[in-house]
Amino acid sequence: MKAPAKVLGKHRIMNEINMIPFIDVSLVLLIIFMIMTPFLVRSQLKINLPSTKKTDPELTRKQTVQVQVDRAGTAYLNGMPVAPDLLEARLRQLLSDPEHQPVVVEADKDVPFQYVVTVMDAAKRVGAVKLAVCVKKQGSK
Repeated sequence: MKAPAKVLGKHRIMNEINMIPFIDVSLVLLIIFMIMTPFLVRSQLKINLPSTKKTDPELTRKQTVQVQVDRAGTAYLNGMPVAPDLLEARLRQLLSDPEHQPVVVEADKDVPFQYVVTVMDAAKRVGAVKLAVCVKKQGSK
């Protein structure tokens, strides 16, 4: 049984904590972290892209699947490292429409070309038709 609240003049002493504002703030923080985590993971990968004079802005507008390959030859999908033997299966999961959804390979300019070919070959086996190699515009850093 609950003890009656003491009355001091017009006001009663609260013996319970209102948890609603705490829950609201916690949920907002959770949503912020869920949204920001993929961007933070992607920005942690240090990939030095080769440069070119012309880029295709059309690829950035569509929903693309991006595969990063670092200097050591490790492939990353959505910022998570993927073993070479699991790359094809993970690409199959991410490609909802392989005939129209582009696969963009972001490879470090110092990576051996064999790693890029391995990623492109896995994408072709999955059924991807549109393949691209990401570069930075000449003169930009």
